[in-house]
Amino acid sequence: MLATHPTSEVVAPRYAGRREWWGLAVLVLPTLLLALDMTVLHLAAPHLSADLQPTSSQLLWILDIYGFMIAGFLITMGTLGDRIGRRKLLLMGAAAFGVASVLAAFSTSANMLILTRALLGISGATLMPSTLSLIRELFEVPSERTFAITVWMTGFLVGSALGPLVGGALLEFFWWGSVFLLGVPVMLLLLVAGPLLLPECKDRKAGRLDITSALLCISTFLSLVYGIKELARDGISLVVCVAVLAGVLIGWVFIRRQRALTQPMFDLRLFANRAFSTSVVAMMLTILALSGTWLMVFQYLQGVLRLSPLWAGVLMVPSAVIQVLLSLLVPRMARRIKPSHLVSGGLLLAVFGFVCMMLVNDMATVWWLVAGTIIMGVGIMPMMILGTDLVIGSAPAEKAGAASATSETATELGMAMGIAVIGSIGAAVYRRQMTDSIPASVPVEQAEIAIDTIGGALGVIARLPAEPAADLLLAVQQAFSAALHTNAIIGALIMFLTAVLTARFLRHLPVLSATH
Repeated sequence: MLATHPTSEVVAPRYAGRREWWGLAVLVLPTLLLALDMTVLHLAAPHLSADLQPTSSQLLWILDIYGFMIAGFLITMGTLGDRIGRRKLLLMGAAAFGVASVLAAFSTSANMLILTRALLGISGATLMPSTLSLIRELFEVPSERTFAITVWMTGFLVGSALGPLVGGALLEFFWWGSVFLLGVPVMLLLLVAGPLLLPECKDRKAGRLDITSALLCISTFLSLVYGIKELARDGISLVVCVAVLAGVLIGWVFIRRQRALTQPMFDLRLFANRAFSTSVVAMMLTILALSGTWLMVFQYLQGVLRLSPLWAGVLMVPSAVIQVLLSLLVPRMARRIKPSHLVSGGLLLAVFGFVCMMLVNDMATVWWLVAGTIIMGVGIMPMMILGTDLVIGSAPAEKAGAASATSETATELGMAMGIAVIGSIGAAVYRRQMTDSIPASVPVEQAEIAIDTIGGALGVIARLPAEPAADLLLAVQQAFSAALHTNAIIGALIMFLTAVLTARFLRHLPVLSATH
């Protein structure tokens, strides 16, 4: 037998076949579920507030504990998938997510819902890095991978489109817990189709999972986010200082440990790549800016404009549909426009979406809100698609799980921070405005409830006589509009700074066609 020359071992990238594209369809299911879960929860917030009577702090934890736990566990789960197999981790997470969804649906108290949302976050952390790393395995040709990531990202948008309609319809006829049951059939489908269409892959050279590093990583995120959340809500306090300081110190220990280990849980050398590090930071800032305002949209539509959940969902459909259609153009545009120009230009466009939000005051101007959500959604798509592609493509194949987890950690942490920090600022503006404008005809005990949250205010309005109820509703509308405008201003500033960041630090990258 003739000896094989070493260069003959280089294998050209394999083009995807029918099995790979069907596999991609399976991998879109978790992204679809994530969007459904987040969208319907915002729709259900006023209903669960009326039923469970959470405090403003508990309501924020219900909304953001999911993102906190995902952000805290993503890196751990990403590296776990590299070790035990990414398909195996995906299927384990799907089963756990389905069970946690049922528990959340039948929660009987605010604290129980917070706990079950935390379980959803932990199980959800197994899904996202597994899907992205499996996409890296299925699609070896870079141009196909970019398109696959576009389709994967489109799953979020389709979920955003279906969530308001399906969730709104459920809330019209069933209790708020029914929205969590949407995840059960999606996970069942994933459990059936996953073993048939998805390959198993893992890093065969990876060592054992470092439990100490995992605990340090989780503790870092939770301590920092809790401290910032309490700072935004109540200002400087001993608890805030201790939490933030603990997060910084634990994070420093985590980084030191990763640098010292021969096989670190999280390889910090990935950040030496400028495209990787810039994309991670920019995606986090983009979602941070967006989620702080998006948190208030459905509360504004239902609480201020008094729309039903179904009609609130219908108003959000144009945004999701247009994003789906235009997102499919991003790979084609990327072959003609440099990433720095395409991404930063889209983010600048998103700034104008925030400006539209500042013009919303009543039902007559609700179309500014619809236009704002459309413009913001279209503007961030190049960042999210190309940013994810840059993160996944710039990492070695054996580090696909860790790179995917980093990308998802950035977006989930940005979402959690946006809800916690910007959401808390909006809540503080609402409370201050309500304190100054609460009608004298409202009894003191009920006034305190109305000042605390918009959900509490709506509950008080339903129990008051007609005249004081109308006066209180007007005060609520004005206070919540001021909070929405404040969050929009903060989001616009963050988005503008992110556009400058990407224009500066991604300018060395050529157009897609030059590298693919």
